[in-house]
Formats: sequence, C-alpha cells, structure tokens
Amino acid sequence: MRILFTAFALVHFLLACSLAPALHAQHDPQRNATQAIAVGNFRKVAKELANADPADPETRFVQMMAALKQDDLPTAEREARAALDAGLPWSRLVAGPRDLMAPLYASPTFQGWAEAEGEVTLLHGPMVGAVTDTRASFWVRTAKPASVQIKIDDRLSDPVKTSTATDFTGVVVVKGLEPATRYAYQVWIDDAPVLAQNTSFTTFPRRGTGARFAVAFGGGAGYVPKWERMWDTIRATQPAALLMLGDNVYIDQPTQALCQQYCYYRRQARPEWRRLTASTATFAIYDDHDFGTNDCIPGPKVDFPPWKRTVWNRFRENWVNPAYGGGPERPGCWFDFVIGDVHFILLDGRYYRDRRTGSMLGPEQKAWLLETLQESSATFKVLASPVPWTAGVKPGSKDTWDGYPGEREEIFSFVEKQKIDGLFLIAADRHRTDLRKTERPGGYDLYEFESSRLTNRHTHGVVKTPGLIWGYNKTCSFGLMRFDTTREDARVTFECVTIDGDVIHRHELRASALRR
Repeated sequence: MRILFTAFALVHFLLACSLAPALHAQHDPQRNATQAIAVGNFRKVAKELANADPADPETRFVQMMAALKQDDLPTAEREARAALDAGLPWSRLVAGPRDLMAPLYASPTFQGWAEAEGEVTLLHGPMVGAVTDTRASFWVRTAKPASVQIKIDDRLSDPVKTSTATDFTGVVVVKGLEPATRYAYQVWIDDAPVLAQNTSFTTFPRRGTGARFAVAFGGGAGYVPKWERMWDTIRATQPAALLMLGDNVYIDQPTQALCQQYCYYRRQARPEWRRLTASTATFAIYDDHDFGTNDCIPGPKVDFPPWKRTVWNRFRENWVNPAYGGGPERPGCWFDFVIGDVHFILLDGRYYRDRRTGSMLGPEQKAWLLETLQESSATFKVLASPVPWTAGVKPGSKDTWDGYPGEREEIFSFVEKQKIDGLFLIAADRHRTDLRKTERPGGYDLYEFESSRLTNRHTHGVVKTPGLIWGYNKTCSFGLMRFDTTREDARVTFECVTIDGDVIHRHELRASALRR
C-alpha cells in the first residue's frame, strides 16, 4: 500500500509540476543549454547556443562546460580562454561548478593562468542582510575553505568557517551596533583584509519609533546582461532594504545541482549586483522558477519530492535571511523583520503548496502568520507573497491566490475580526508593476503593490480588474515604498520606477485609510 501511495503521489506531482523544460520566453539560451548539459543532451546544447550571442563571455563559459561534460579538455581550455578574453571575471572560473570543472583545474594550462592572475580569496559577496537596529549579517563565498571575519571600526567579529559542505559560503553576524548609523566595514579572510566594493551600510531606525526610509522590491530577475544595470538603478534610490520576492534567478531544474549553481554564480559575479547587496540589507523569498518548475505544486510533505530539502539548502547557502521557515524540522523561507515601526512579513508560497487541501502555506506557516499579525503593534504591516493576492490578475490560472481562495479569505477575515489596522499587500510573479485595491465589506480596502519585471525579457499585459489603480509594463521596473511614520497620520508612497530611474506612477496611502 505504501508503494502504491508513493507512486500515486509522484504521478500527482509530475502532473502538477512538470519537469519538462519551462517556457523560455523570460529565460536565456545559456541557462537552457546548461539544463541540457546536466542531462547529457548535447544536441539541445548546440541548438540553444545557436541562439546565443557568441561575443557574450557566458556563451563561451557554457561551451566550456559542455566540453568538460564530454571529457574534451582541449576544447574546454580554448573556450575558457575565449571567455576570459571576452571579459569573464577570473573569479567566475574559480567559482565553478567545481565538480564539473575539476579536470580543467588540474590542467597545467589552468594552473599557469592561476599563477598569472594571482590568488583570489573572495568570490562572491559580501551581501549584507538580516539587519536590525543593533546588528547585521554578512554573506560571502570564498575560493577555498577559509576563516571569515567582518571588521567594523577597530573591532573584528568572531570568525566563521566556510567549507565544501556549505559550497564555500558563510554568514558572519555583527552585534552591538547603534540604530540608524552608517558603518563602513571590511571583509577579512584568513586574517587579512580583502578588497570589495561599496562596503558600508546603515542600521535600521530604533525599533518601534517613527522614521523616514525607503524599501525597494520586485521579482522576475531573469539574467539579461544589458539589464543588469537595474541593480545600480535601485542602489541610486538609497533604499534601507531590498526585498527579492521570487523568480530571483530562473533555474527551473530542482534535481540538478549544476543548473542551480550556474544560475546563482553568474548573478553573484555581476559587479552591479555586488555593489547593491554589499550596502543594502537584502531579504529574499523564492517562487516557482527558483524553487521547482513553472507553477509547481510540490505538496504538503517535508521530504517529498526528495529534492525539496536539497533546493531549500541551496537557497539558504545563497542568501542571508534572518530565518528560514521553521528550520530543519519544518523548512521553508517565511520570516519577518521590523524597520522602525513598519513590520514586514514575508511568506513561502511553494514548499507546502497543496491543491487537495486548498492550502498554499501549510498549517505551521499559516499558524505562524496569524499569530504574527495578531501580535504586531506596528503602524504598517506589509504582507509579502511571491504571487498576487488580488482576484483575476492572472486570468484562468490558479497559480496565484485565486487557486487558494478559502485560505486567502481566512487570512483577510482574521485581519478584520481581530481589528488589525495598517495592513497592505505586496507581491511579485506578474511581469509588470501594478497597484490595485480590493474592497472589503467587513473592513478597510486592501491595497496590493505588485512588481516582477526587474530584469526579465518577458512581459505580461496589465489586466484591468476591478480596483486597478495603475499598471506599467513597457520596460523593466521595480516597486519602491517610501515610508514616513513620523507624521501624525503616517503614510507610505508607492512608486513605480523604471530601469532608467524614471518614476512612472506614484500613489500616497495614509495609515488612516487602513482602519476599519
């Protein structure tokens, strides 16, 4: 009976979350070719790379991986050299994927390059995150197992060891900081400082106090080199925090480490991304394309399908959140944090998603959410989902909260019954930036600010549902929330900002409008 049940569950999963290649409209040929390399389909590799820019160093990098997968070291060496000559950072080769690239590393040719380039110790990062009013965390990836510290003023943090077990990543925590204070910092590896760009950050305002600050957010960050400048555009707005709400990297292959590593490494190697995240508190949740595959419904079990925990561990290795769901016993990516008197609550919409029970969150996460909402005394409560809340924004689809209307109503009704003021919603998934509101007969209108075209090629049209205030999809954009809770009637201004820094739409929402 157990075997029959397992077989049924597997068939159910495969139907709901196909492992066939996802739609490629928002993706790129190098990513698609890497998927084919992982499974040894070299005819598809050639087909995908025929659509790639041959001058792009990532194209040569992928051709190098294909050669290594076929045990063709001479070709791999030629392609690696061509990638470097086209501008690929040396650290990109050092990072790997290391298992696949082991024969190249062992070759005299590579060792000669390494001697000429000199030793590199810091491959990716630093990324600052899990910031509060008195502490901050710093994520790095090192070239080899190492001891990592952060130096602020004249104080060195306790060391953290990186190792192969964590893909050479580590998170250093610094405590005892002052609220609302700008700090410069240094990364130290094996008792020596290393160079890194833009290494300063600001702690959050004192918890529970009024403050003025901005928070940027979005999703849909497919890899398109000409639009990687988005990260510099966001940095120019000087946000206190950046919220990555899903589809942060497009992997779409939960069973292949090669694909996961490739997609994370190339983003983490981008100088624009490194400049932004070295100085801006970064928080992240995943959605379908960086957790499973398109519109996946993995089901309620912790360890089935078996790749769920592996993907979760990979996610933890590549971000610096304050928490990851319920930890190893109840893995996920839900968590919350506070800036001044604004409470941010971020949800995991994939790990326990289950159509049969009608739950996107699973019982443990939902209980946590309701308790967190009830106990919050913040002026604004910002409830973030990887997929939109508003009805009808993805017509005909049940991948948004439209597929889980009972649980959505349970959450909204709870807010009204418990007289929870100050709540509004943010989300990603749809490749555009929208502001909408849902009228609630039993409570105040629920505003939703949605943005998910950070760097994607693919665009979704603006759907004119009841309550649409404005929408924008002409080019890459992000959402910016400017909070001012120092006023008697606190307010947040929603801005739709393009990749060029132009503010296309603006809307002010006052706390007095979010009371019954």
